[in-house]
Amino acid sequence: MMWKLVFPALAAVFTLGLAGMVGGPRDIDVNDSGLKNALNFAVVQHNRGTNDLFVSQVAEVLKAQSQVVAGMKYIVTVKMGKTDCRKGSGVEVCTIHPETDKARFYQCTFTVWSRPWLSDIRVLEEKCQ
Repeated sequence: MMWKLVFPALAAVFTLGLAGMVGGPRDIDVNDSGLKNALNFAVVQHNRGTNDLFVSQVAEVLKAQSQVVAGMKYIVTVKMGKTDCRKGSGVEVCTIHPETDKARFYQCTFTVWSRPWLSDIRVLEEKCQ
């Protein structure tokens, strides 16, 4: 009688293992509106936290994931590059410098927690190299 309880539980474990963890991070489209909002917020916070004179922008999204938590957690890895816009200049649209040596590309992973119904968004983690 005990095997009837164990077998379905084991089958569920193997099925979940093959399909990915329920509730774990899952790959999402880079055009997801929630991801775009989270990434824009993270880039603004990143630029505020650096001592660089110039603003950095996303050159390419390398990996994008979301995870349902008490809200939505976004984990996004991007290639960043320097622009020719000086911080505090008021220029809103900045493009990455066309010369690779001046763009000084680097990679960042941002983890952002969003709870839109509370108007709350925050960067939980930022790793840049």
